Amino acid sequence: MSQIKVAFSSSFRRSLKSFLNKNPSKRIIFEEKPKLFIENPYHPRLETYKLKERLKGYLAFTIEYDLKGVFNFENEKQSSFYKHRHPR
Repeated sequence: MSQIKVAFSSSFRRSLKSFLNKNPSKRIIFEEKPKLFIENPYHPRLETYKLKERLKGYLAFTIEYDLKGVFNFENEKQSSFYKHRHPR
């Protein structure tokens, strides 16, 4: 499988920057999972799953317990990530 191109929404980038500023120790975890995603969106370590209800049509994988990578496929070679706050 060839690598997939990933686009991050501006709200996702802002949220990520804020999250990493508050939790610098999480940077390594965040960097590892998207690398796996780019190589293979269905890598077993990602545990990719389909979302339901208002996020139907999107998929996600867990980065940390309360931090999810929420995305959709624009086409088979491109994906976009979006901001989504997991309810606590």
